[in-house]
Amino acid sequence: MTDAEFAQLEAELFDDYPLPLQGLHGARHWRRVDRFGRLLALHTGADLEVVRRFALLHDSQRYNDEKDAGHGERGAHRARQFCADELSPHQMELLWLACAEHERGLTSEDPTVGTCWDADRLDIDRKGRLPWMSLMSTPLGSQVAEMDTEKRLQWAGLDAWAGKPKGIFRESQC
Repeated sequence: MTDAEFAQLEAELFDDYPLPLQGLHGARHWRRVDRFGRLLALHTGADLEVVRRFALLHDSQRYNDEKDAGHGERGAHRARQFCADELSPHQMELLWLACAEHERGLTSEDPTVGTCWDADRLDIDRKGRLPWMSLMSTPLGSQVAEMDTEKRLQWAGLDAWAGKPKGIFRESQC
């Protein structure tokens, strides 16, 4: 997936995204997950076609920024609508699984699904939390998650999330 194709799919998803695009689960988060995913994939062997589409689609069908049970499966249905003609059946199966199951607190030994989930979880500091170590799927994801927020963002070439909540704590402390 080229950057132009990424931008085109992102623009198409904007049309029916009901939340603020710069909100906790909007376009800014999608781009950050893409960045983390691309960097992780250099070492995990993940399928970038799947990882980049996951970044855009995994939270694209949320109804709110709080608990939104089922948003992953809704995102997986949207992925099928937008990507079935562009991906192989195997790639589509991985994208479906990554989107549908990302909210369930699982890990995966599959390098592509694990990379998708780690990329999403590495951007958790936007919610005032640090990654929950037991939910990291890849060795590199675990290494990056152990970094403090500043170093993790520096590793990814990202800026701190504006309006970050006070107090950073591990996800497991919630």
